Amino acid sequence: MIVAAGSATGAASLVQSVDWLAIAPPVVVAVAALAVLVADLFADERRKPLLGHATVAALVVALAFLVPLRAGDRSTFCLTGDVQACGYTADHFALVIQALVLGGALLTALLSLGDTRRLPAGEFWFLLLASAAGATLLPAARDLATLVVALEVASLPAFALVGIKRGDRRSSEAALKFFLSSVVSTAVMLLGVSFVYATTGTMHLTEIAGRLDDVPEQLGTLAGAGVVLTLVGFAFKTAAAPFHFWVPDTYVGAPLPIAAYLSVVGKAVGFSGLILVTVVGFPSYADVWGPALAVLAALTMTVGNVAALRQSPTRARSAVRLLAWSSVGQAGYLLVPIAAAAYSSDEQIGSTVAYALMYAVVNLGAFSVAALVARTRPGNRLDDYRGLYATRPLAALTLAFFLLCLAGLPPGIIGLFAKVTVFSAAVDAGLGWLAVVMAVNVVIALYYYLRWTADLFRSPEPATGDEQPAAPRPHRVPAPLTTAIALTAVAGVALSGAPQLVLRFAAVSLF
Repeated sequence: MIVAAGSATGAASLVQSVDWLAIAPPVVVAVAALAVLVADLFADERRKPLLGHATVAALVVALAFLVPLRAGDRSTFCLTGDVQACGYTADHFALVIQALVLGGALLTALLSLGDTRRLPAGEFWFLLLASAAGATLLPAARDLATLVVALEVASLPAFALVGIKRGDRRSSEAALKFFLSSVVSTAVMLLGVSFVYATTGTMHLTEIAGRLDDVPEQLGTLAGAGVVLTLVGFAFKTAAAPFHFWVPDTYVGAPLPIAAYLSVVGKAVGFSGLILVTVVGFPSYADVWGPALAVLAALTMTVGNVAALRQSPTRARSAVRLLAWSSVGQAGYLLVPIAAAAYSSDEQIGSTVAYALMYAVVNLGAFSVAALVARTRPGNRLDDYRGLYATRPLAALTLAFFLLCLAGLPPGIIGLFAKVTVFSAAVDAGLGWLAVVMAVNVVIALYYYLRWTADLFRSPEPATGDEQPAAPRPHRVPAPLTTAIALTAVAGVALSGAPQLVLRFAAVSLF
């Protein structure tokens, strides 16, 4: 399909070709979102569960459309004539992030099946698919307009998903904090984007990269301000310190599957956008964003790990809150290779992608086990996990494996392998001080991950006085939840057996 627009002289600068196969993954998810919303209007209560199964099927179909795109060299919405630039590119980087996003959304849907009884099911599935559609579009965006639109399409439904538990004060408070922080970040980002456009006259990232090399002297300050403000906007989205304050309360107040979704898909969206604007759009300002991201990485991992260290079972702390602070610390590790790309080559971002893939698998697995525990212990406190091995040995062993992966200890080889690649990226770029900071933070993280792991195998605390220990209530674990735990466990074990596959799969270059 060709959509043509030109002047009377035959200029073809606005001619756009549409490659429908290239845009199939986000389009399938978006169409499915609209279909679920319409179907919800006509479905009675007995058929509402079918909407969840339709959501899972749509995400599987979208994942299947990535297979014919695996060559990774298709572009669409391209300008012709004197300027050769495209708004959408399904390259290897985009396909890897799209696979991560769609896989994360699929596991979120599996965690949610059968757990939306107290939620408006139709709205829940529509919002999840709508957010996933924006998140799938973003890594393929190659102009600032598409990038911002995709980011907001991914974010706006997430606000509603966080606050979807009607009548729950914590859920409403979490949604408000998430909304306000995101609105501020979007405003800052749009201001930065407008400055960049004013100085370059284009929205396409590759064109911006070329024109920023030759900005007139009187516009240099405006261009620099635009770059900085754009980075600050994405720092909010990635939960980098000091812009992380919304994370703990948002994760605790949101439905558990949505907390898992934000921890993985939300991070993938933020980091892929950050990679695109820095490495593709602003390489000539590497001397600005490189040191800035290095400092943010050090600050983020330190704040996240120190705060997670303070989460203690004796203080009745929430397991989800610990995972939230852990995700902030992990965001610091993810920033390291992006900062390193400013000092060496853009191939360093492959380490970020590899780490993101590892983190997605094991963090979704940890949240899956947390969802299992929450069925009998809705408070989901850390002390609820004490003695889990005595009642659910497989769940305890699986969670222990995921925690060891996050800590980077055997048998979680994939976690160790991912951390080594990030260390190597920092050292190769000459950022020895950042590697030292990361080493200290890895040691800090070892303590709270191992403390939680040890609690899984301890005997439950004896009841005091006349209290008798409550017998665990027998309950049937839903098949979708079991499937989610099994899929993440199998993926984690397989990747630990062949960790080199992750780095080879994630080895990407954006030029």
